[in-house]
Amino acid sequence: MAAPPPPRSCDTFVALPPAAAGARVVFGKNSDRPAEEVQEVLCLPAAAHPPGAPLQCTYIQVEQVEKTYAVVLSRPAWLWGAEMGANEHGVCIGNEAVWGREEIGDDEALLGMDLVRLGLERADTAEKALTVIVDLLEKYGQGGNCMESHMAFTYHNSFLIADRKEAWVLETSGKYWAAEKVEGGVRNISNQLSITTKIDREHPELREYAKSKGWWDGEKEFDFAATYSYVNTARMTTSRGRYCEGYKLLNKHKGSITSEIMMEILRDKESGINMEGGFMTTGSMVSVLPQDPSLPCIHFFTGTPDPERSVFKPFIFVPNITPLFKTSSPTFGHDDPVKKQPRFQTKPDRRHELYKKHESAAVVMETTKEKGKKMLAQMRKLEKQKISEMESILQNRCLDINQAVNLFSKYPGLP
Repeated sequence: MAAPPPPRSCDTFVALPPAAAGARVVFGKNSDRPAEEVQEVLCLPAAAHPPGAPLQCTYIQVEQVEKTYAVVLSRPAWLWGAEMGANEHGVCIGNEAVWGREEIGDDEALLGMDLVRLGLERADTAEKALTVIVDLLEKYGQGGNCMESHMAFTYHNSFLIADRKEAWVLETSGKYWAAEKVEGGVRNISNQLSITTKIDREHPELREYAKSKGWWDGEKEFDFAATYSYVNTARMTTSRGRYCEGYKLLNKHKGSITSEIMMEILRDKESGINMEGGFMTTGSMVSVLPQDPSLPCIHFFTGTPDPERSVFKPFIFVPNITPLFKTSSPTFGHDDPVKKQPRFQTKPDRRHELYKKHESAAVVMETTKEKGKKMLAQMRKLEKQKISEMESILQNRCLDINQAVNLFSKYPGLP
């Protein structure tokens, strides 16, 4: 079998105490997608559903559960799932495209991005989200075009799932999977399998299947990434590549990682973490999850491409949040080309209000350098001010619910 295509897409990070500053977990992700794709940020309330009701995901229907939690999602505007997001219980999930020895089927099933949203809607801890995802994977499988195009772009998925106490890395190959628990320090995932011999949960037939394919002899120590992919696991953290670069950036700041440091990592262009070109960083997220359950989790989203030219805007779950209209893309109902067969024959304009404003600002930055510099400085100043306000909420335990309902939707500078 040929080696997989060159990796292109996403980096997800987590820092837990003592690597993260204070008694907090810090989560971050860059979503790297086709450059022209619009990413929206939306909040969906908790809801009750009739038992066994059908739920339409991007391509297939699954059985709905009786109760779903409130979620905030950053997602490509054409699909049902999400690239990354959080729920009201402080669970955060980001996914990555991965390739390996297992063939990727052509059949439409659940996208990895559908599994991100399903995990967030159905689980109140990181490990429960992992269980939700692997159960759905077993029942419905993963597959389908991951790009709004008649050109197919398909892959298996890995996930980084975090809550206030711990994180889990879940990596898949078809229906097979391995999971690693992260209880302290730092961990990142990129576009390669990265779980080696520390396997805390796994598909019951994971090893037998590898033996049946001739990938593992059953004698030597079982190394998931080495067995199920082409990765040289001995050189994973020293070879050039985004996984290694992300690992180095996290370790450089070990012991002092805050939301600001995580934003700095996501903005790093030299490492390739902030991706440019035909595939680029189209949306970014950073979350602060205090280990003290009486404190609110704070989630920052850009909702726009290139975090270097974007503002991370804060979001806190409170009752009666103002709808995020300015980062919500237009909808097209049954006329959406994604829902018609054959799919993707046309591509509608999915830009939301903030995206359009960001496009105009990017033109100024590229054509009028001085004005662009001032604009960027102003954006950074505003962002720092908001980070400082969020820090004050955590330090002084003084969340004003009436302000929090508008925190993201009425952010200064939003149109």
